[in-house]
Amino acid sequence: MIRNKKVAFIGAGAMAEAILSGLLEKNKILGQNITILNKSNKTRLNHLIERYGLAKNVDPVQQVRDAEIIIFAMKPIDVEKALRKWKDIIYSEQIIISVVAGIPTLTFERMLPGNNPVIRAMPNTSSAVGRSATAICPGKWANQRHLQIAEEIFAAIGIVVSVEEEMMDAVTGLSGSGPAYFYYMVEALEQAGIAAGLAPETARELTIQTILGAAHMLVETGKRPEQLREEVTSPGGTTMAGLEVLRDYRVNQAIMQAVLRAKQRSEEMGRVF
Repeated sequence: MIRNKKVAFIGAGAMAEAILSGLLEKNKILGQNITILNKSNKTRLNHLIERYGLAKNVDPVQQVRDAEIIIFAMKPIDVEKALRKWKDIIYSEQIIISVVAGIPTLTFERMLPGNNPVIRAMPNTSSAVGRSATAICPGKWANQRHLQIAEEIFAAIGIVVSVEEEMMDAVTGLSGSGPAYFYYMVEALEQAGIAAGLAPETARELTIQTILGAAHMLVETGKRPEQLREEVTSPGGTTMAGLEVLRDYRVNQAIMQAVLRAKQRSEEMGRVF
């Protein structure tokens, strides 16, 4: 569906690179059909163009006008300026995809003059290795065909789920920010291993494989996490002793509050716009 479509990325950060590299690696779109732009860093642009064989930025205005899909991939603070810059170039038939955290589809619909189909997406940083968990939702003018196009794009970097837009802030708090919570846990486990006497490299290797193995157990067995936890927890054993400490410190409540606070922050960012 998207193989021969022209795509313009407005924003050239890590997320834009992750998406375009996934598209190219899976041969979803031709490199010469992809344009990438940013507000100032020409060195970064030239690096991406050369590395991925993208369309040369001879006339950025014409390239945005020619694009059938425009992907906004930037910091929330830069969205308004970008929309003001490009709103008179973008026409109503172009599909707008936003991967900007916290910014509702209504922001794009209000600032663009046409009835553009807008898709809001929330990937996460695991997109860099093709393992993103991405949620998408449609704006007012987007239909099922537009959603399918967005799904095909983000399937190139991981799994994709469709949700209602009112759930996107919850997605941001859970899977959007979620990798950072696990990195935080890995840091703590590594430090604990070192404190217990392991060499740092040994603690790191064991921690990473433990996290990876647990994730594969969840995926490949199809069992609920509580079932797997119970299977490995023997009464009076070492695992139970460790879990009792986690319960005493209310780690489950801390994780829940982290997700809810990130969700709240996403809502706050949306209200600003």
